[in-house]
Amino acid sequence: MNFKDSSSVFLTVFGALFLVLPAQAEDDARRVVDAAVEPVMAEHGIPGMSVAVLVAGQPQVFHYGVASRETQATVDDDTIFEIGSLSKPFTGTLGAVLQAEGAVDLSVSAQSVMNELEGSFIGGASLLELATYNAGGLPLQFPDAVNESNFAEWYRGFEPSLTVGGSRLYSNPSIGLFGHLTAKAAGGSFAELLRAEVLAPLDLTNTFLTVPDERAQDYAQGYTRDDKPVRVNPGLFDDEAYGIKTTAADFLRFVEASISASDGTGPLAEGLRTARSGVYRVKAMHQGLGWELYPAPARLSDLLQGADTAFVLDPNDVQTVDAPVSDEGLVGTVSKTGSTGGFGAYALFSPERGTAIVMLANRFWPNSVRIETAHAILSQLDPEFAMN
Repeated sequence: MNFKDSSSVFLTVFGALFLVLPAQAEDDARRVVDAAVEPVMAEHGIPGMSVAVLVAGQPQVFHYGVASRETQATVDDDTIFEIGSLSKPFTGTLGAVLQAEGAVDLSVSAQSVMNELEGSFIGGASLLELATYNAGGLPLQFPDAVNESNFAEWYRGFEPSLTVGGSRLYSNPSIGLFGHLTAKAAGGSFAELLRAEVLAPLDLTNTFLTVPDERAQDYAQGYTRDDKPVRVNPGLFDDEAYGIKTTAADFLRFVEASISASDGTGPLAEGLRTARSGVYRVKAMHQGLGWELYPAPARLSDLLQGADTAFVLDPNDVQTVDAPVSDEGLVGTVSKTGSTGGFGAYALFSPERGTAIVMLANRFWPNSVRIETAHAILSQLDPEFAMN
């Protein structure tokens, strides 16, 4: 199937997956999800959550609690959550789609796209190295003084602490610059290209970088760890690194599209597959474009590696750098967490098995708890998905 040229056919087939399950199957799934989610919400003071699951290609979405403590509006199908770094797979997918279309070459240097970086260390890094946090040790966040007027100067002056291609250090400025440069190379803005190349073809009508005024009532209120209302702050390359707001059902559509892309043709299908293919390996994880990939069946201990503070905040040696890896046994489990100051999200899925879970909450909760909860749910809904 050509995703781009036959989008109407794709959406017809995709929409057919959203069928009503037999009542018994839905009740069984709800019991499993309720038993896992309700105690976690109580323990961590989470006001509201949406959980979407996909088992044997069949989706179900369950909602819990309130979208706002102030209004007491309940979480429902329309509730929009901030997903933080769970936005990164959208950025990676866009870059991969643009490459499949011939608009971008991810192997070229940053300076070949942005003249202001010419002769600098970062200017010599490739777009792919920026996308995979492997460009010499860019920090987790921008310094406070960096903004739209001076970011090129900051990147030019960056002094590397790591060898390009040798170490992974998770970084918003790294993947943020990747998103900015891929859009620049393709001749458009990041927001416009994301909408045209990914969101619209997949019919993600509840997914936004900026929530429109007419949907403001659906935008969940986030809460800090001390229970103060908060929304994500605007920042440099926020759209590219952590800016998506969406519903659980819409994000599950994105995941299902990635799963369906295994048999698809055309630039969109190729981009979705490329985003979940491994570029290099660090311990148990293969780094994709936004997605983080683990062996199948899914081991809880492997997944928890991605939540370990030292793994996220410290540099880790890249153990292999080869052509992109796509073997299902090596990268058969796809995972990613995401957070803002008032929200916590997680997605976990198996393209081979058609099994997935998406959890969106309007309060931060520990990454390790998200992973343990998701793994426990999918272990019951699809026992062959997981390995203890």
